[in-house]
Amino acid sequence: MSVAFPDRLLPGLPYPLGASSDGLGVNFAVFSANATRMDLCLFDPSGKRELKRITLPECTDEVWHGYLPGAAPGLVYGFRVHGPYEPTKGHRFNPNKLLLDPYARRLVGQVRWTDALYGYRLHSARADLSFDRRDSAAAMPKAMVTDDAFVWEHDRLPQVPWNKTVIYEAHVRGISKMREDLLPHERGTFAALSDPAFIDHLLRLGVTTLELMPVHAFLQDSFLIERGLSNYWGYSTLAYFAPEPSYMSTGDPNELRMAVRRLHSAGIEVILDVVYNHTSCGSELGPTMSFRGLDNASYFRLLPGQERYHINDTGCGNTLNLSHPRVLQMVLDSLRYWAQSFHIDGFRFDLGSTLGREPHGFDPGSGFFDALLQDPVLSRLKLISEPWDIGPGGYQLGNHPARFGEWNDKFRDDMRKFWKGDEAMRGGFAQRMLGSAELFEHNRRKPWASVNFIASHDGFTLRDLVSYNGKHNEANGENNNDGHNDNASYNWGAEGETDDPDIQATRACVQRSMLASTLLAQGTPMLLAGDEFHRSQGGNNNAYCQDNEISWINWEQARSPEGAALTAFVGRVTAIRRDFEVLRASYFLHGSQMVADGLPDVAWFDEAAQPVSSEDWNNPVARAITLQLAGKRLEPHKQLSSRLHDAANAAGADGPGEAQEVPPDVLMIFVNAGHEPIEFNFPRTEGEYFLLLDCAQPTGMPEEEGSQTRVDGSATVQVQAHTLQVFANRPLHLSSAIYPLAANEWIQRNEWGERA
Repeated sequence: MSVAFPDRLLPGLPYPLGASSDGLGVNFAVFSANATRMDLCLFDPSGKRELKRITLPECTDEVWHGYLPGAAPGLVYGFRVHGPYEPTKGHRFNPNKLLLDPYARRLVGQVRWTDALYGYRLHSARADLSFDRRDSAAAMPKAMVTDDAFVWEHDRLPQVPWNKTVIYEAHVRGISKMREDLLPHERGTFAALSDPAFIDHLLRLGVTTLELMPVHAFLQDSFLIERGLSNYWGYSTLAYFAPEPSYMSTGDPNELRMAVRRLHSAGIEVILDVVYNHTSCGSELGPTMSFRGLDNASYFRLLPGQERYHINDTGCGNTLNLSHPRVLQMVLDSLRYWAQSFHIDGFRFDLGSTLGREPHGFDPGSGFFDALLQDPVLSRLKLISEPWDIGPGGYQLGNHPARFGEWNDKFRDDMRKFWKGDEAMRGGFAQRMLGSAELFEHNRRKPWASVNFIASHDGFTLRDLVSYNGKHNEANGENNNDGHNDNASYNWGAEGETDDPDIQATRACVQRSMLASTLLAQGTPMLLAGDEFHRSQGGNNNAYCQDNEISWINWEQARSPEGAALTAFVGRVTAIRRDFEVLRASYFLHGSQMVADGLPDVAWFDEAAQPVSSEDWNNPVARAITLQLAGKRLEPHKQLSSRLHDAANAAGADGPGEAQEVPPDVLMIFVNAGHEPIEFNFPRTEGEYFLLLDCAQPTGMPEEEGSQTRVDGSATVQVQAHTLQVFANRPLHLSSAIYPLAANEWIQRNEWGERA
């Protein structure tokens, strides 16, 4: 059926940017400060045939705009932009290249790699100073006008407090691609995130927040396709407002909205890993797909005096110019769109130091940070930064604004080295267990600002940390030259998988101890998906291009006895974290506050219960230490209500009664990173203690819990090599299986109080 379009557009409005339907037509608005003309190109529904080309009639405040009467959601379109082609001055306009709307909310078609995508002649002796006249439309995806209506009634953001947050980092495709219990077309898509079995798994782990690796539409880079690989991780954004098409099982963006709503119903937050530091178009030698052709000199940071070249603080060929108000507006509009249209609970910013760069360098008072933190919508969400990039002064751990959490790679490195057995690591272990105060205790920041992790998508999995001395990235096709060389890993006697039971037992102990350290430390713990059941990538520590079983999570491992035991172990440790508020302190612990007579909030001892001296901290071979924590007792909701009710009744019968003093919680964490079992003494010998966790046990506790779980404070306890034990002056109030609920029977509450 033919479609009749007018020869001219009405003037329309310069706001909002992008394509907006009002029910009677569609308004188009696109920023370009240096263009001389902009054409709207309309396509058939498949995006294969251009039907009409109409010039946008108005430009207001550097925004080109026009209104198409009668148009509706489903319309497919792109832009061609006229202007100077002067690369030495930073201008690379080429109307022969079809451009994607920066505000596109849905894509039609995929990039088909061809020389026509480049604004210059690829093989010309003049390189990017030459000019290519071929039409790129056939090779380009197009934008589709959308209707974002969705029924969010009764959805409520979980708003989990920072100090109660447990993050689970996952890849949309990898988390479910091998789930044979799902329909084939749902595997590896947003639809799988709604699956009750997956949500129940998160609940049993004690996870409060699901962090998804990039879901913005991203580019499949040509150099990877040529090697038979793909951009699996997705850190190459093509469209900041559009969900990745391959993650939608039916092509409907509402799949993600449904997943978010169902996760919210279970009390689980969803945060997105976002990439606003660079775009997918690479350096000045890259293709012309959107930003470069719209206004290269505005969207990117260019080398002063040599504007032909891009500044590359990201290592990806270009750096977005967030010092420009319109570029900054686009990023904030994108964040706000995901927060409001998809009910996203927060964001993790890839290469966050780049976002804080001004012309003079990194600045915690940069325009981006200032704009973000004053925004009435975005400032209330969880904000996490990866606090580094490769540019000058790019390592900025601890220097971000107070509202941010920051990925703490010092926690990762020190914990790995400590449990690996490196010398002189007791001090580093102690700093990381107490929230890295030397990095974050300023500007009234809280311990939660330190996002603690042992493993993330970038590097070894937890299992590979204890299985490989070196990386094994041969499958990436770069002769094993890519990826980090210094991983602080150790194979404990054999490279890779082994049948040796002693090596297997040691590896399992070290894994449990590293997980326990992450979940018991002050700060915000983060788990890598699959680490809870021994997921391996075969020693690949840079699987960014492996869209296959190297990266996909094998859920058969979760059902194995070993996998089920480790999953139960994680659930028990998160239960301990929830039940003991002192593990989630609201201030940095230094031992300066007294919880009771002779009982500071934190104290360190050696295995003989003697305070650690300054000389002992520097002992290169000492690998045993005791951490004593003390704080107010967190009572279960119903127990607290009952006690208050009883107190009120007593006061009514006998007059005002005396409040019964609740004894403080006291935790003892005995740590043995050495190679032999060690006897530990309790620093406080009065009373009795309950064993809460033993990393020598597969599930964290003996299979038969009995009298051996309760010991007198005057006794000694033996801690096995490469493990830790946790004792407390009271038993655990919460079960390790916090949510023993059948699928689709989640209740509207969490473990810290009843929900309406």
